[in-house]
Amino acid sequence: MSDQPPVPDRKQLTPAAQRALAEAEARRQAASAALAEAAPKELQGPKGPEPTRYGDWERKGIASDF
Repeated sequence: MSDQPPVPDRKQLTPAAQRALAEAEARRQAASAALAEAAPKELQGPKGPEPTRYGDWERKGIASDF
């Protein structure tokens, strides 16, 4: 006998929901692959995604909008 309470059964997903989850996963994989190959390696630049995309720049702990 186990000490854990029984896990309730999960509701079955509809075919449309399963398709949506599969499409979302495919988009995530395509986006990460495109990001890895599209952006050239930057030297001495900020870490992470391109800061100009978000409209601000952070350097040594100080954020500035431009």
